[in-house]
Amino acid sequence: MRHEIERHGFAIVRKVLTEAKVDELLSTLGHPTGPGRRGLLGLPHVAALARSDRLLGLVSPHLPASPVPVRAIYFEKSPNTNWLVTWHQDLTLALRSRVEVPGFGPWSIKDDIPHVRPPVELLQQMLTVRLHLDDADEANGALRVLPGTHREGRIAPEKIPPLRASREEFICNAAAGDAMLMRPLLLHASSRSKTVRHRRILHIEYASFALPAGLEWHEAA
Repeated sequence: MRHEIERHGFAIVRKVLTEAKVDELLSTLGHPTGPGRRGLLGLPHVAALARSDRLLGLVSPHLPASPVPVRAIYFEKSPNTNWLVTWHQDLTLALRSRVEVPGFGPWSIKDDIPHVRPPVELLQQMLTVRLHLDDADEANGALRVLPGTHREGRIAPEKIPPLRASREEFICNAAAGDAMLMRPLLLHASSRSKTVRHRRILHIEYASFALPAGLEWHEAA
């Protein structure tokens, strides 16, 4: 798995969650009013899962220092909340307040939460775990990735089409209970669902670095 993440920027791990744990999370998370729900490390069940030996054991080998969960988002793609995500990288951190620090910027606001672009070197010290709470395939909007693009640094929008033309995309099919580990800098996208099935994902981000003085994570378990 370490080789896959270093080379391709992602790996899929089967049966990380039991069926009972998936059911428990679905009951805890409920149904968001829109496509997603942020700030979930404030929920005891989610925080405990993010700090569990199972998840930390998956993440630790791929980071240079001890991982800390710093953000959790719940995505639900369904007939009522069906959306298209264009090709992009995950380039921002969710922080408590805006503080000007060299190398951090520009700033933006998402759901009233300050977000900032950090130096690329810090994004390279992060790893995301996407926990599948439903089966995911091409029909219901499974994630699509361009393997290896995490090694290209921050990619300008005009460079995305040539990369797409030169590399074959991979559709991340997964079963409920599977986990996908991915680098934030990996180019990824997802299509609208073409079925009535749900595609629910618990997305947890881990960092292995301390923020500069003055900056604080918006949430941390």
